[in-house]
Amino acid sequence: MKYAESQGVGNSFHEAVLKAYWMEAQPIDDLDVLTGIAVSAGLAADDFRAALTDPDFVEAVDNDIAQAAAYGLQGVPALIFDEKYLVPGAVPYDTLVQVVEEVKRKG
Repeated sequence: MKYAESQGVGNSFHEAVLKAYWMEAQPIDDLDVLTGIAVSAGLAADDFRAALTDPDFVEAVDNDIAQAAAYGLQGVPALIFDEKYLVPGAVPYDTLVQVVEEVKRKG
C-alpha cells in the first residue's frame, strides 16, 4: 500500500485489494495474486515486488503497525476520528453519524 501511495495509485490499489479479498475470495497473501492486483491498479510488477522488501517502505508499514497498536486496534474494520476516537468493528451508519457529530461538537 505504501508503494502504491507513493506512485499515486494508493486508493485504486486499496480498493482492488479489498475487492479481491472480500468479493472474490482471492488469497491476497499470495505474492502472485497481490502482484496481479498491483498491475491492475497501474503498477509495474517488478517495481511492486522490489518495493515489498525496500527498507523505506518496510519501515513505513512497521510505523503504521506500531501506530495501530498504540491506538489499541486488534482487528478490522476500525475507524479513528480526529486521531483520538476509535470505532472498532462494523457499526451501523447511524452510529458513524453520531460519532462524527460528537467529534464536531468537541472540535
